[in-house]
Amino acid sequence: MDERLKFIAKWLEEDWPMTVLCLEFGISRTLGYELVARYQRAGVQGLQDRSRAPLHRPNAVPPAVEACVVQARQQHPTWGPRKLRAWLQRKQPEITWPSRSAIGALLHREGLTVLRRRRQRTPPYTQPFAACTAPNAVWCADLKGWFRTSDGQPCYPFTLSDAHSRFLLRCQALARTDYDAIWPLCEAAFREYGLPDAIRTDNGPPFASTGLGGLSRLAVRWVRLGIMPERIAPGHPEQNGRHERLHRTLKEDATIPPQATRRAQQRAFDDFRHEYNHERPHEALDQAVPASCHQPSARPYPLRLPELQYPADAQVRRVRNNGEIRWCHELVYVSQTLAGELVALLPQDDRYWLLCFGPLQLAVVDSHTKRLIVPKLKRTPKSKKDFPPPMC
Repeated sequence: MDERLKFIAKWLEEDWPMTVLCLEFGISRTLGYELVARYQRAGVQGLQDRSRAPLHRPNAVPPAVEACVVQARQQHPTWGPRKLRAWLQRKQPEITWPSRSAIGALLHREGLTVLRRRRQRTPPYTQPFAACTAPNAVWCADLKGWFRTSDGQPCYPFTLSDAHSRFLLRCQALARTDYDAIWPLCEAAFREYGLPDAIRTDNGPPFASTGLGGLSRLAVRWVRLGIMPERIAPGHPEQNGRHERLHRTLKEDATIPPQATRRAQQRAFDDFRHEYNHERPHEALDQAVPASCHQPSARPYPLRLPELQYPADAQVRRVRNNGEIRWCHELVYVSQTLAGELVALLPQDDRYWLLCFGPLQLAVVDSHTKRLIVPKLKRTPKSKKDFPPPMC
């Protein structure tokens, strides 16, 4: 402001040409003439800073419409912009309501939104899912929503089924859902029916974790047995729709109402499993029963857990108990979940190496910085791959 007053004072002396005056103050002639015009129009007040906001906004939301949106939000505090806009359009279709993004910005500006902490999500399985063309090609595993039995004890139903034949392999009432509770059930199913090619699950524990590659202790065991773990995208249960439909039938037939104890609930699950596999016709099987379409796998459960095999040009390392590997005379952290397991590094060029665990490509190792380059999280599976085709 002081510089502007000095400029106007020298201009009023009328001894300075505009070109020389602007050159002395380091401004353009356009700005010089604009300052003079503002001074002549409003005096010293015209030299004050002005708002850069436009004087006219043709797309601005009218205040009356904003008030209606705010009032609707106050009536329905849990509704988001999409529901509010649809509800307002149905109530007053003659009004042109703002877009969803504009309503969201208005709610945020009025302090009517609560910012949520960003969740750390498990990366989905980015490769195409295996085709369910034969029994034991894909098994589906999940934990149905828990409930309490009549004595107040929590019950977590664990289900395991064959995707092709819909054969229910396991239906167990559990008291907890950790690795120690799930693995014995999987092992018993492997001993009875053999090994599948893949097991499809959601992204929750104990099937997955937020570690490298989304691997959990259970998934590591599956990979050691030659089973590909498949994870559906977060929020997309339809990718495992066959198993979700099984849960609906299980809920209707065996959990409503709950049994008196967990042991009694397990007897109800056993009865349901027998009826589902041997008596209940299935529409997807042309009204046949799942037991008539299922057959054991040709891959038996091994006596000992085999070690993973890698190509000859791979650099094989065993992960330490703290999750690190020795690489180029330095320690590189991989994952605590892979402690004690063999991983391989395959050369891509003179700098980057592909880190693999069995057939799974987990990350790229930079041999210069000794750091892992992990692929970005995808919300839904896409055809574009994060890595080149499998090399191990």
